[in-house]
Amino acid sequence: MRTIIVKDLMVPLEEYATVLEDATLYDAILALEKAQTAFDPKKHKHRAILVLDKSGKVVGKVAIFDILIALEPKYGQLEAEGALSRSGYSTELINSMLKDNVLWNEPFEFICSKALKLKVNDFMAVLSDGVYINETATLGEAIHQIVIQKHQSLLVNRGSDVVGLLRLTDVFTTICDKIKTC
Repeated sequence: MRTIIVKDLMVPLEEYATVLEDATLYDAILALEKAQTAFDPKKHKHRAILVLDKSGKVVGKVAIFDILIALEPKYGQLEAEGALSRSGYSTELINSMLKDNVLWNEPFEFICSKALKLKVNDFMAVLSDGVYINETATLGEAIHQIVIQKHQSLLVNRGSDVVGLLRLTDVFTTICDKIKTC
């Protein structure tokens, strides 16, 4: 693990889907699609969009999960299902709560108007200290941070600049490739 460094596995920032923080959800979807079509087809597709401020600095991230929650704001009014079930609530009770709150009840056609109105900065995940890793860190250090903090990806930095994204899928593929050589 010590011979592979994060820089060798990361997706460079310029190859990743990005939008400015005042972009709409529609803009973000288009940016994601564009980045996916330009990306190496042998690699896993992107599952997030990085959000940039006006100076080009990464200030947030929008994952596919964040988009689904943004399209149905009632999810934010409920506790996460995982928290409810860990608290001892049954699946039946959780499902009845979801049914009673009439989630995804609007006609599907309204999704277009929502996508044009929703601003990315209203539902993006604001970045915290734990989501960064230095480009010279080892794969072992990256795995430790991903597992302990339960991240799907880490922003890769060089000094104070974000230069790429290390994705769990790329780390896992590297581990699997190594196992196959045994």
